[in-house]
Amino acid sequence: MQRSLAPLFLALAAAPLALTGITPITPAAAQQGTSDLAQVSAYIRGVTTLTADFSQTDRAGQTLTGKLTLKQPGKIRFQYQKGVPLLIVSDGKALTMIDYEVRQVQRWPIGSSPLGALLDPSKDLSKFGKVVPTGDPSILSVEARDPKRPEYGTITMIFKRDRAGPAGLQLYGWVMLDSQNNRTAVRFSNQVYGAPVADSAFRWTDPRPRGRSAGG
Repeated sequence: MQRSLAPLFLALAAAPLALTGITPITPAAAQQGTSDLAQVSAYIRGVTTLTADFSQTDRAGQTLTGKLTLKQPGKIRFQYQKGVPLLIVSDGKALTMIDYEVRQVQRWPIGSSPLGALLDPSKDLSKFGKVVPTGDPSILSVEARDPKRPEYGTITMIFKRDRAGPAGLQLYGWVMLDSQNNRTAVRFSNQVYGAPVADSAFRWTDPRPRGRSAGG
């Protein structure tokens, strides 16, 4: 059955992350928020490569799993479980979604995706990110969005404080919201930082007629 790639990636809604109630923003909380943003920026700069397992659950309760591979700057790959003919990959310039079942490909600049906040260490997070209070001191949540480009959507990154992780943080997951309020939530496990990752991991084969292998 023909289906659009955008809903598959951007409209999948996973089970809510375990965040507790919202707390009022006091001057002390605002100061802590600035410190937290700096810590997240340090985390993003500190990650050279990351591999992890991910799980993603849609509104019907169906869960998809797969493997995340990330390499800074700008490269990411979501390899879904066997039997799911969908691949999401960025070569550092464009985020590409490939549906091999219907031979459909969609691309846009990585900077136009909410993922750009996580994949560009040179960005100043304080200009487009804000801390979202969680009520749990062990959980840090940061929402990133471009107020001048609401069509790019938002990403809320959720971290656990963990001294073993880069900058004392561990990426737990994220929640994406596009301009049509389609929600995607992803959780990660078995994170590994700094392992060698070849650039060939971010190439893909174009399934369209007379297609070619991307990236070489």
